[in-house]
Amino acid sequence: MGAALDQDRSKVSMSNRARLALAAFPLGFLLLMLLAPALRLLLEGGQVSLWEPLEDGYLRWRLAWSFLQAGICCVAALVLGLPVAWVLARFEFVGRTVVLRALMLPFVVPTLVAAMGVLALLGPQGVLQAVGGPDLQGGPWLLIYGNLFFNLCLVVRAATEALEQVSASRVAAARTLGATPWRVFWRIEWPAIAPWLASALCLVFVYCASGFGLALVLGGQEYATVEVEIYTLVAHELALAQAASLALWMLMLTGLVALAYAFIERRLAAPVRADTIARRAPQGSLQWLGLGAAMVVLAVFCAAPLIAIVWRALGAGASAWGVLWDDATWAALWNSLRFTVMAVTLATALGLAHALAARKSLLLRTLVFLPFVVSPVMVAFGLLLLYPAWTSSFGLLVCAYALLAYPFVAKSLAAGLDSMPRHLAQAARTLGATPRHVFWRVTLPLLRPALRRGMAFAAATAVGEFAVTLFLSRPEWATLTTLVYEHLGRPGAANRDAALVLSCLLMGLALLAFVLIEWAAPKPDDPRTPLVNGTATGPSAKDYLHA
Repeated sequence: MGAALDQDRSKVSMSNRARLALAAFPLGFLLLMLLAPALRLLLEGGQVSLWEPLEDGYLRWRLAWSFLQAGICCVAALVLGLPVAWVLARFEFVGRTVVLRALMLPFVVPTLVAAMGVLALLGPQGVLQAVGGPDLQGGPWLLIYGNLFFNLCLVVRAATEALEQVSASRVAAARTLGATPWRVFWRIEWPAIAPWLASALCLVFVYCASGFGLALVLGGQEYATVEVEIYTLVAHELALAQAASLALWMLMLTGLVALAYAFIERRLAAPVRADTIARRAPQGSLQWLGLGAAMVVLAVFCAAPLIAIVWRALGAGASAWGVLWDDATWAALWNSLRFTVMAVTLATALGLAHALAARKSLLLRTLVFLPFVVSPVMVAFGLLLLYPAWTSSFGLLVCAYALLAYPFVAKSLAAGLDSMPRHLAQAARTLGATPRHVFWRVTLPLLRPALRRGMAFAAATAVGEFAVTLFLSRPEWATLTTLVYEHLGRPGAANRDAALVLSCLLMGLALLAFVLIEWAAPKPDDPRTPLVNGTATGPSAKDYLHA
């Protein structure tokens, strides 16, 4: 008996050592590529006053506006997204599966493409203005609309998944006892979906508060966010102390939200298939009106900017499309593709190690969010200060890309590991398989769909990466995103049209990644499909972690 206990303890000890060894790789990478550069920038700025952003009226406004617009977007996404999700979860109609899959396309679109779509729709000389609508340039509405374009789909997807797991027997019992549909929603459906909504809204808040590309293009001078202000202070004014204090505030506040998300996500990890409520075709004019209103909301906030880009690009004439044959475009395309391939390769190794090490650790699950909550501008400039010999080096740029991409792989694999049936690995070990054989023969094959999704998300992130490239790349390493930004910064309609055409090319690359994420996945309604996070092994709403 004692010998058996000693053997079990030895196995546990070996498991802990293996987990620590796995964790050392991604944590060392985070230390060298994220924490150390951020600390170097803080030290370079001299004495940093944590309270300066609160004492300076200008910086206080930037900080307050960053979190105010994030809060506004969260409220708007909830108010608009929850009714749409209820319609998608309760009604069966032609094209529903296509709508659910296409719903998340905005989430993989590069930020500059999204900004171009918003400008093409609502900006000066946009589609709305061409038909007599107002010019919204110079106000906060372009930025808020752009954030809703990115994030509304996440709330809708998460709420739809949650509503599809509500117990039909509990709802039927409540209705039998005389509860009205409104009362059933608040007493049964809302408690079931609230954690899912809280999880999605945490992500929306982090994305809106720490976003850079959208705020840079759409915010303007008055409504620029803290991330844009950090970029201005570092790149143009060299006011490192002020930039560092703002970055610390962003790190503290968004870090708390990320910690809350990690805690909530862990509670949602258990695979459960409830006796779900059967969907039905809309009955009566009121239900059909609700379905139509839901489709209008999705069209206005999720599809319209993408359609506006294509519409404006097609209307630009053949001369604008000639930019596709420019040597600069081909060079930028080649750079975007090769940077993406190398970054995804490194990100896959980092994400796999992090996911395996973080199975039972809330701290490690939270640390994967560090690339999102630490200012990319701060990290990029800190890298230049910390590694001056590597300035404008190819390896440093690829590692920076991998830093931003690997959390997607880690998150997707972590969700797959959470839902993996434990008895399969236990059965393999009982039959004499070593831990190595269990991993290669059992764990990895079951993780393959999650790994494919994570790599596709990482690829979409790397293709559309913008902030880090501004600091770390050479002129000959221009990517499609920086080329679009260059055309936007030049005067004239020809440059605007060229930016629209290049945005179409970027959107095509994002669409390719999106097809790998969504259309290669099993059908979510197939009862034979294994479960991940309580739903089918297609991508979950929580898989969509866009920086």
